Amino acid sequence: MYVTDWQNARDVPLSEGEFHFDDYVDYLVEFLEMLGPDTHTIAVCQPCVPLMVAVALMSEQGNAATPPTMTLMGGPIDTRINPTEVNDYTSGKDLEWFESNVICTVPDRFAGEGQLVYPGFVQLSGFLSMNFDSHVQKHFKFFNDLIIGDGDNAEAHRKFYNEYLAVMDLPAHYYLDTIRKVFLEHKLPDGTMTYRGKPVDIKAIRNTAIMTIEGELDDITGRGQTSAALDLCSSVPKSKKRHLEQKGVGHYGIFNGRRYRENIAPKIKDFIQKFGE
Repeated sequence: MYVTDWQNARDVPLSEGEFHFDDYVDYLVEFLEMLGPDTHTIAVCQPCVPLMVAVALMSEQGNAATPPTMTLMGGPIDTRINPTEVNDYTSGKDLEWFESNVICTVPDRFAGEGQLVYPGFVQLSGFLSMNFDSHVQKHFKFFNDLIIGDGDNAEAHRKFYNEYLAVMDLPAHYYLDTIRKVFLEHKLPDGTMTYRGKPVDIKAIRNTAIMTIEGELDDITGRGQTSAALDLCSSVPKSKKRHLEQKGVGHYGIFNGRRYRENIAPKIKDFIQKFGE
């Protein structure tokens, strides 16, 4: 298994250049070409859109490294479906608002001095404010667990927040591209997505099996937003499409925790095994 991850944008020197949505797609193609044929892909949340674009490009070009399966988990494929508070917050503003209010310049004490970024602390404050009361109650419960000596629940709380609070700065150009293409202009579901100025044909995806996974209680990516990918990939046979809605989990429960381990992960494994033969 290979896991790809960001480098914190604040640590990337200006000399490395800018990073846009299309650059992300380039990296995904490069990853798949390096790993070679029969590499299966799983995207969690934000990467679902660029992964679909990458697979469409590779399919259209007949690239031998086109993945046999694509698993999309809690991704904003069509944010017009069952919009969440995150979607409403984004769609209620224009791109210039985001440029003026959430983009900052990396200060001189970091290697990426001068880079334009969407700072991690701004991201985190936004997510915390959406469910502020819930976070407060969880910390009260954590305090009570410590008092009564419930070490297991207290440790589970620590592990969750160690991950939840682990945010980093995003490249500003990539963030703004995503806001515009995914949340404001809905380019993928509207059939107007482009890559390097050229139209992207999602119908070019024919041989890649697709699985979409959503959480019943997801308040970040609404129900139906990810499964919209199944209809968009109209050239893929119905027999190669799967959808799972996991009961009782929110956004993070799709890829983390007991229900993920017991219910979701085994189904992903079965899906990959079935179409990886």
